Amino acid sequence: MDENTTSTISEDPLFARGCCSCKREGVSSSLRYVHSCSKLDVFDWLKGVPIPESQSRFDCIEVRFKNNRKDFLRCPPGLTLFAGDIVAVEASPGHDIGIVTLTGELVRIQMKRKNVSPAKEDIRKVYRKARPADTEKWMNAVSREYKATIRCRVFAANLGLKMKVNDVEFQGDETKAIFYYTADERVDFRELIKILAEEFKVRIEMRQIGVRQEASRLGGIGSCGRELCCSTWLTGFHSVTTAAARVQQMSLNPQKLAGQCSKLKCCLNYEFESYTDALKAFPDENSVLKTKKGDASVQKIDVFGGVMWLAYKTNESELFAIPIEKVKEILALNRGGKIPDKLEDFARKQEKKVALEMVSGTEDLHRFDKK
Repeated sequence: MDENTTSTISEDPLFARGCCSCKREGVSSSLRYVHSCSKLDVFDWLKGVPIPESQSRFDCIEVRFKNNRKDFLRCPPGLTLFAGDIVAVEASPGHDIGIVTLTGELVRIQMKRKNVSPAKEDIRKVYRKARPADTEKWMNAVSREYKATIRCRVFAANLGLKMKVNDVEFQGDETKAIFYYTADERVDFRELIKILAEEFKVRIEMRQIGVRQEASRLGGIGSCGRELCCSTWLTGFHSVTTAAARVQQMSLNPQKLAGQCSKLKCCLNYEFESYTDALKAFPDENSVLKTKKGDASVQKIDVFGGVMWLAYKTNESELFAIPIEKVKEILALNRGGKIPDKLEDFARKQEKKVALEMVSGTEDLHRFDKK
């Protein structure tokens, strides 16, 4: 972690809370909520739609805590909350502080999508809007998290534990701290818990997460130049296999296919079904086309362009772009016992012209570099 990142965290202790920004003039006026490209930010598309008079306001809200941790909580009667309000909520033990991200009927839809029943009795409750004293204590707790992470890593290294401490989240009332870590094997951290409890004077909870959850919590920039999907909008992880890369005609290069978590990128699944549907119109890639000039095989395909690139087995360096309709026509002729003269009769005429223009442009570029 560089000096700029460290200074940002020290200046803004609520940096990991996403949309909540902090100014240092005073606690009571320092917290404000703004929508931005942050972790799991929500756009309420039902905002402004009036509720029928016969229907009461939905009593559950969505509250965000640190990084990507969110929860649905029940709002007490008579308390009206809006997105951006800081609330004190039920915790075990004590209370926690969170930021309201969603209210109204959209919460009902979100709970249904995540298979959470609003009728469940174990849904935690919202106590009240956070008071200045609650907010001040919360700020003190948040400001301790970065140093606690560093200290815990030092303690774990001194004890020889094979674990990586990723993140620390203090509860809003400063009575509990959750330490998130990743490990390849089982870790006996009983001695570590004793040291941490003595060091920070709070209840300690160790929570193991996977490498994907680690990337989701910490965030980062992907190879596409955008923030990681798992830390901005993706809430569920699905298995990703190399078959998705093969279907999309991608080279099986682990360095390019792996994300920040060192696992296959989640975005490999985004267009997988589209490629699968498009490939249904293509003939078998292992097909051999027989011509009088020689047998030809498929070298590569353009899935959405509907083109297959073929080459003679005697000269695989020369490729011919043939539409899939023409490839099917050649295969039909072969099955009927007929053999066409050559592939050139079926190849696209403009492909050769485009290739020549590309070569000419490359030569011009080389001449420009030499000057």
